Amino acid sequence: MLNIIEHGKVYDLIVAGGGISGTISALSAARNGAKVLIVEKNGYLGGALTACGVGPMMTFHAGEKQVILGIGEEIVQNLKARGYSPGHVRDTTNYISYLTPFSTEGMKIILDEMITEAKCDVLYHSFIAGVDFENEEVKSIYICNKDGLTSYKAKIFIDATGDADIANYCKVPCKLGRESDSAMQPMTMNMKLYDVDSKELRNYARENSEKFPRLNKDISLLDSAQTLSFIGFDEEFKEGKRKGELSIPREDILFFETSVPGEFIINTTRIIEHSGVDAKSISEAEFIGRKQCEELYNFLVRRIPGFKNAKVVITGPSIGVRGSRQICGKYTLTAEDVLDRKRFENVIAHSAYPIDIHNPKGEGTMSVHAKSFDDYYSIPYDIMVVNEFKNLLVTGRCVSATFEAQAAIRTTPTLTALGQAAGVAAALAVKYGDTRNIDIKELQSLLIKQGSYIEI
Repeated sequence: MLNIIEHGKVYDLIVAGGGISGTISALSAARNGAKVLIVEKNGYLGGALTACGVGPMMTFHAGEKQVILGIGEEIVQNLKARGYSPGHVRDTTNYISYLTPFSTEGMKIILDEMITEAKCDVLYHSFIAGVDFENEEVKSIYICNKDGLTSYKAKIFIDATGDADIANYCKVPCKLGRESDSAMQPMTMNMKLYDVDSKELRNYARENSEKFPRLNKDISLLDSAQTLSFIGFDEEFKEGKRKGELSIPREDILFFETSVPGEFIINTTRIIEHSGVDAKSISEAEFIGRKQCEELYNFLVRRIPGFKNAKVVITGPSIGVRGSRQICGKYTLTAEDVLDRKRFENVIAHSAYPIDIHNPKGEGTMSVHAKSFDDYYSIPYDIMVVNEFKNLLVTGRCVSATFEAQAAIRTTPTLTALGQAAGVAAALAVKYGDTRNIDIKELQSLLIKQGSYIEI
């Protein structure tokens, strides 16, 4: 017989998921007076940044203008002050203007410290196992961990699971992947290498700039950049596939230098036609990802300049999932909203990251940029709002957006801004009683006062 433990305390807010968006939700709510519990499946915060080897953070900027600030920028400055990040540096792939390398271990420490200072309660190694709901209200969630199965209550809940797990348990309408066929973007197993000769890489790119078309032959970028980022080696990659050295359904190599000179994150594996919300499927993806990492490492050492003496630091502890479920919320953000830079009266964040879709079926990556690096778009509060419940918000990559729009707003800096807005909104909802009808002007005013960048 299943024994469910009743936890006596009622929180103002429970945040399910300690990824970057969930963590910042908890921080911002606590700073606005809420008593918060954050529930995280790993033994640390940060989500994909710390559990999947994802990096760098891309991007806080639109050209030279920084359009994402707030707690996300506070984290960057804390990392920088401790030597865990160089801050915002030029992107030598020329995909965006600035990116932000960081130390994975430093990120864990900084987030632990910030969440402790905010007096949030944390349950690590804990999973959301179910939800008790009635009418328009989430009553409690069931948390599975070493204590057993425990019921926790709160006035407000934030689903920051990445996969809309709470929303799905509550039967909130969700869609999966691409609208036409439910296909999801590929997963990626990142790999971190050290002892890469960045000087040799830099010299090779300088002498063979035609192999790196995104440089636009602007070699000066290579000389001025603090860290190196590359996408290219298309011919070498194609030859490796022809000879049977690589089985990765991709067409090029993408890698980024971390805050440690000579240490690179390799973001190149591609696991297609697997699901982040199917336990068997995602388990298979982990196997495939590690196999692809081994192939890729051997290929890099043999064929790519600068990698001859490289050694593996780690493969991602967990595979990286770009997208799975999206809630069907009060408003659904579209590609047209992003590209036309639609203005919203209930704007709570801005971003300049392009639409970035890795082919769900194989080779190819579709990137749709705005006309200029200086352009940025607005994100409305209502993509986090669940119509069916008065005390549930959603943040992170599973907000209400089309497949194309989600491909633009899924990256870390944007999710820091969404997380801060969700946390402040949750604190207001504790006071007013309904996440669907909070005072948007008050939310915007508080966000601006607390460091967020919003154009009203």
